[in-house]
Amino acid sequence: MSDAARKTTHDRALEAVRGYANHDAVAVGDALTGLEDDRWIEVYAVLSGLLRSTISIMELTGERWKLCHLVRYVDEVSAAAPPHYEFAIAAAARAWADGDESALLAMARHDLVGAVHMTAVFVVVTGHALWGASGFHAVLREFQETAAELVEDPASGI
Repeated sequence: MSDAARKTTHDRALEAVRGYANHDAVAVGDALTGLEDDRWIEVYAVLSGLLRSTISIMELTGERWKLCHLVRYVDEVSAAAPPHYEFAIAAAARAWADGDESALLAMARHDLVGAVHMTAVFVVVTGHALWGASGFHAVLREFQETAAELVEDPASGI
């Protein structure tokens, strides 16, 4: 069994997020290459959960970044996306900042691979806004450890 086949969807999702956080297109590609069709939805679910959690914590703490800073950082982070998604993610972020969520929703509904990339970028951007770079990496490590424990012993999560 190859290493790629042994990686869980949590592993893949977190590797993609780390790749984006490090502005490393190769790491992003390696994290997601070889995913079977049914595993893309699982990776998307993990990333969506991370994004929802991060946004919820951001709302609870009252931490905010100016929209112009978020959009600028999306531009930086999305540069690690495959070229055909880089522009789409940056354009969706600009539209969202102007109050138009249609591009975000369209990608989530019609392009699962694009939605995975977009969500990973938004996890990085919101995570950095909330915890800063080093704090965000620490949160990712903690999530990885927790997810691994739950996979190894599902009863421990009850």
